Amino acid sequence: MDELQFLAETAGINGTIRFIQRLERPNPKTYLGSGRLLELSTFIKAEGFHLAIFDDELSPSQLRNLSKILDCQILDRTNLILHIFAQRAKTAYAKTQVELAQYKYLLPRLTHMWTHLERQRGGGITMRGPGETQIETDRRIVLKKIDHLKNQLIKIDRQMVTQRANRGNLVRISLIGYTNVGKSTLLNVLSKSDVFAENKLFATLDTTVRKVVIENVPFLLSDTVGFIRKLPVQLVESFKSTLDEIRESDILMHIIDISHPNFEEQMMVVQHTIQEIGAGDKPVYLVFNKIDNYSFDENQQENSSFEKLKMTWIGKINSPCIFVSSTQNINIDKLRNVLYKMVSEIYNVRYPFNNSFYF
Repeated sequence: MDELQFLAETAGINGTIRFIQRLERPNPKTYLGSGRLLELSTFIKAEGFHLAIFDDELSPSQLRNLSKILDCQILDRTNLILHIFAQRAKTAYAKTQVELAQYKYLLPRLTHMWTHLERQRGGGITMRGPGETQIETDRRIVLKKIDHLKNQLIKIDRQMVTQRANRGNLVRISLIGYTNVGKSTLLNVLSKSDVFAENKLFATLDTTVRKVVIENVPFLLSDTVGFIRKLPVQLVESFKSTLDEIRESDILMHIIDISHPNFEEQMMVVQHTIQEIGAGDKPVYLVFNKIDNYSFDENQQENSSFEKLKMTWIGKINSPCIFVSSTQNINIDKLRNVLYKMVSEIYNVRYPFNNSFYF
């Protein structure tokens, strides 16, 4: 619920009140149980709220029924994330990807868009015929728009493939992780660039690639779009080229905000997403970021807590890891040394008779 509120604030929505219901499974018609739904409806009317946000993707029928019962605008988690992506998209490429995802989300929900036709019913005669005709017309328009956007993305995808091919045989490292864990900030520190970064969800939608040289070893460092729990399927499909950057990388640097209370769950979400997009076989190096904001046990000294924390994670996972702070420059030089060794090893294997990179 904290994350949902953060999503709402990122979208510019304030003044949120939380309602929670524990159910074995969501009601297929209204998502909520009848009692909780009545309570929510009464509260919305009494307090004058005009928007309700649900932390799940609602089916078209659930969306339609909730709009009728609650008599306010309904946003589900998927639509909220799509709205944020639309706000954040700056380049033509990102805008095209987001627009395609929005149309795919809209297509099965066109009936909900035409609830205003009910006002034309009267005298026992409904307006179903004209309403259905208009919906079918809109459906054809949306399908044509989807085809057009897909064709645009195919052209852009070809350009992106050419761009990646033109980068030569340099080692590629992709920064991956949950949204708002500090990937762009770390990219700026390592590459000495000024990529846009702020403390908000999905600050980066376009893949940003920078060439980094540590001592005499060059490699490419990519900042990719952040993942999130229940990432909409429409976005995964639309951001294919962005995710191709991850699939074609030699090493994945998984950035984790260790100061977040649910960082372990966020790690699992990222690991699951990496498996889903076909990059589960890539070597992963874990970077626990924001160590300066980590809350240590007050009964222990900071150093002993930090060492205990490191030993806990080194013993728990198979992947190598490091603890850093991008903003406070903690262990950044150590991270550079690690990157130097990893990239050098790949070059030694790739070019066994060429040591010009290293001497």
